[in-house]
Amino acid sequence: MKFIVSSQALFKKLQTISGVLNTSNTLPILDNFLFEVKENNLNISCSDLESTMTSSLPVESKNEGSIAIPAKILLDILKTFPDHPLTFSIDEKMGVEISSDYGKYKLSGFSGDEFPKSPVIESPSSVNLDAYIIQRAIEKSIFATGNDDLRPVMSGVFIQLSKNDMTFVATDAHKLVRYRRTDVNASNASSFIIPKKPMNLLKGILQNIEGDVNVEFNESNVSFSFDKTILTCRLIDGKYPNYEAVIPKENPNRLTIERNSFLQSIRRVSIFANKTTHQVRLKINGSELNISAEDIDFSNEASERLTCSYEGESIEIGFNSRFLIEMLNNIDTDNVVIELSAPHRAGIIVPESNEDGEDVLMLVMPVMLNN
Repeated sequence: MKFIVSSQALFKKLQTISGVLNTSNTLPILDNFLFEVKENNLNISCSDLESTMTSSLPVESKNEGSIAIPAKILLDILKTFPDHPLTFSIDEKMGVEISSDYGKYKLSGFSGDEFPKSPVIESPSSVNLDAYIIQRAIEKSIFATGNDDLRPVMSGVFIQLSKNDMTFVATDAHKLVRYRRTDVNASNASSFIIPKKPMNLLKGILQNIEGDVNVEFNESNVSFSFDKTILTCRLIDGKYPNYEAVIPKENPNRLTIERNSFLQSIRRVSIFANKTTHQVRLKINGSELNISAEDIDFSNEASERLTCSYEGESIEIGFNSRFLIEMLNNIDTDNVVIELSAPHRAGIIVPESNEDGEDVLMLVMPVMLNN
């Protein structure tokens, strides 16, 4: 088998899909890219058994075939070349020779038949979504996913499609994000849970993609197709918790504050917080917000005052500062609104205003105050 391909075009494709590769694999074949040449087209795939990513590009070739080529050495050599044609020649013993303007490079490949087959999604449902909307939905929600192996459903992003909207939900039982788009809908209601790793891959790749992404899914797999690239991954099996039930509906206390001032204040004060609980105390009275933290073991304490707009009764409530910082970092507006009901009930953080068609809600559980 022999084919000619642009070095930069190949490198860009390999970079795009290489995020699927694991640093350590149970199957050695997964340390390779699968190259399949057919009708002047090169399909390149890589897999970690949970996710498979395939991308294609045109090549010059007079024959067909497949081979698995070690990923690391191939990426290392390709990034050193300026853009020029490379000739790949593969012999019957799976030896690979790469010829460039500078010289020749040889390495050993493996039979393409050893590579795991990409799952075929049978009888799929499908929906077309704008790449920007998917990327933004992932960006706004993924930080709230959990890492608990005992609760695998919480380690992924829950996606709900309905005739009226699309919702992305992520939670680790301490914090929750519900990102809803009212300008997106599907013909049939459906829901599924996608693992964190392929979601992170999509978030990075879709930043540079314009246009629609075709999403196909059934009960066990989902695929995203865009720009001659397909990412297919296995869904997380299980029932997602009833997230709507934990969102407090009655929140009579409403605080509006400048986001960046609030964020920087929490960053400073939390340095003095207990290193186990990371607790900061918010005390709101009239138009004054007092933010304080202490670590009794080391006699550390700090407090700051901020002015705010507040409707409701005076309240004192504790939160994990790390969760507040993560949430405030993922809100774009100048001001944020915090809705509270009681010191033992969850607090809701929302942007003061949303993009057209966007509805963002973040929830954080309180930390018991030590009085």
